[in-house]
Amino acid sequence: MKAMLDHVGIAVTDLDQALHFYRDQLGLEVGITEEVESQRVRVHFLGGRDSSIELLEATADDSPISRFLNRNGPGLHHITLRVENLEDVLAQLKARGVRLIDEHPRSGTEGTRIAFIHPSSTQGVLVELKEQLSKEDH
Repeated sequence: MKAMLDHVGIAVTDLDQALHFYRDQLGLEVGITEEVESQRVRVHFLGGRDSSIELLEATADDSPISRFLNRNGPGLHHITLRVENLEDVLAQLKARGVRLIDEHPRSGTEGTRIAFIHPSSTQGVLVELKEQLSKEDH
């Protein structure tokens, strides 16, 4: 399995304040904004081509991001590693005894498939695995 950093996800309570810092103070370029209805979250990507920062804004009180913010406040939510053939990676990790949140890929932003590894297997960090699908696949 070969993986590389794709992005860092940050849960925010005030998107305008977060954008003021990351865009206006640090000068990061704002990329796409996309709503993921299944997760009840709006995502805002900032930064470069190889890696980026994802700001996560809850769109409903019962969303995973809203629950995270209620427990922990704003801050680091997850890191995302880009992989090829996500299904194979998940099977390898499961065979090695890694605890998975998602045993099968699900749809992500921008034509991707994603799956999460449980923090109990990653030294307390929520890790997302991401596979970019070809244009024919989505």
